[in-house]
Amino acid sequence: MKATRKGDGVARLNATMKALRNTTVLVGIPAETAERSGRDPVNNATLGYIHEHGAPAAGIPARPFLIPGVRAVQERVGAELAKAGRAALIGDGKTALARLHAAGLIAQSSVRSTINAGVEPGLAQSTVQARAGRGRTGTVPLIDTGALRNSITYVVQLPGGQKSKGGA
Repeated sequence: MKATRKGDGVARLNATMKALRNTTVLVGIPAETAERSGRDPVNNATLGYIHEHGAPAAGIPARPFLIPGVRAVQERVGAELAKAGRAALIGDGKTALARLHAAGLIAQSSVRSTINAGVEPGLAQSTVQARAGRGRTGTVPLIDTGALRNSITYVVQLPGGQKSKGGA
């Protein structure tokens, strides 16, 4: 028996698979959430990079949070991506997109939780004192105002550069 293509289902399947192949889930600090309040010349994206990799010349140690946060949920994210693929295989683009958003939200939450849990090394005594001088009592690294942590989100980058917004 010979298999033949018939009807609209094949076209929908092909379109959904092509769209999925050209879709990316990005986790981090996009331009939309990078700006900080006030007159701070350093935006959240720059601050995140500095903390992720360190700035030895400025006396800032590396406190990785983004990569470890995503790696901590790699299996869960992979499971959501697999569900997106299965949905695409049956031509269900709406469910595939929902599963991509689920993957992004899982990664976003994990990165934020990584920061909340405290990233080593701890704060220098001079930093604790500087915070106290500004009326801050927290000693968790990477959390002063919470702006950096709250700027971490995800974006589902669709074909053609369109974005399907992630969580806030």
